[in-house]
Amino acid sequence: MLSQASVAMVRATLPVVRAHAVEITGEFYSSMFSAHPDLLDLFNQGNQADGRQKLALASAVVGFAECLTADTGDEAASFERVAERIAHKHVSLGVRAEQYPVVGHHLLTAVGTVLGAAVTPEVFAAWHEVYWLLACRLIAAEARLYQRGDLDPADHWRRWRVAKRLDEAVDVVSFTLVPDDGAAVPHFVPGQYVSVMVGLPGGRRQPRQYSLSHGPGRGSLRITVRRVRGREGAPDGAVSNHLHDHVTEDECLLLGPPAGETTLDTGDGPVLLVSAGIGITPMAAILDHLARVQPTRRIVLAHADRSPAHHALRRECAQTVTGLGEAGELYWYESDHDDRSRPGRMEVDALPLRPGTTAYLCGPLPFMQGIRAGLIRRGLPAARIRYEIFGPGMLERDRPPAGT
Repeated sequence: MLSQASVAMVRATLPVVRAHAVEITGEFYSSMFSAHPDLLDLFNQGNQADGRQKLALASAVVGFAECLTADTGDEAASFERVAERIAHKHVSLGVRAEQYPVVGHHLLTAVGTVLGAAVTPEVFAAWHEVYWLLACRLIAAEARLYQRGDLDPADHWRRWRVAKRLDEAVDVVSFTLVPDDGAAVPHFVPGQYVSVMVGLPGGRRQPRQYSLSHGPGRGSLRITVRRVRGREGAPDGAVSNHLHDHVTEDECLLLGPPAGETTLDTGDGPVLLVSAGIGITPMAAILDHLARVQPTRRIVLAHADRSPAHHALRRECAQTVTGLGEAGELYWYESDHDDRSRPGRMEVDALPLRPGTTAYLCGPLPFMQGIRAGLIRRGLPAARIRYEIFGPGMLERDRPPAGT
């Protein structure tokens, strides 16, 4: 709990901090990377370049402060979902508790740099308390995840050998991976992802997170990677293009442990899997798993894409659905619309909603926002809609009132 003196101070200064939050986080990253260049390897530099990481951090810190100073529990419940997502992302990257003081020092220094004389000792102390309450919450959550998975963050990255490489669709390739040392494949839950660390030209290393695209119990992990091509002046995706152009069978990749909170439930109710583009990957894992352990469960796979040729894992998923008695599939393609650069516009009213349905969403953020809003309008409770977000971002109801 935030002390009463700090509650009053944070409430009084929240408007100015919120107004300058992105400027503060921009200053924070600049100063921290200058002092600790080794941390560049831990952060997605693509998200740094386009500003998404700054916005995500600003939203998280401000949202947590609002949670601490709110009069009701709604904000706290909303932030819990955000905090869980952050903790899983951190565990997938091997974030350690001892790194939090470094972050705290540079973040609070950035507040003083941007706001200047407005940051009195009392203001600094109040926001110092906010940061450390957030840090302790995340450190505890991450410690539980490390303990649950019997993981050591100091020995985080493991070598995995590419046992199979397969072109799946236009600009999409799958890598089936096995431990290079012959160790057991770790347990994971359908819907989770792994971090992949690659070496890039110039000596840089960069991590990216990719959903696992087949279910557990196959003696391997599989990631399915879309080549990110730069548009409107944006650069090509450094890691995805490296994987496509340079990683072949029998080469090794560095992987972190499986992580992620958007996973298949343990019930037996109807399942609606909704995806667009490369968002098909966690849905393919869920479908694969259900086909083997709950083949009588009612399942609908709904997917939107640019064309059948761009639709990754299409044949595999179709074969799986055909083998199930209570499953169906719905597809939308851009060829039915004028905009040739986006997936087909999924018709949310065409999605079947049986009583007790749980929906899983994955795809571009605007796509998920639209589908989620439509499902809620049709009566599906928000608590029964789950989703995965690639990169820093939040859906509207999960954004603290005002990522990583």
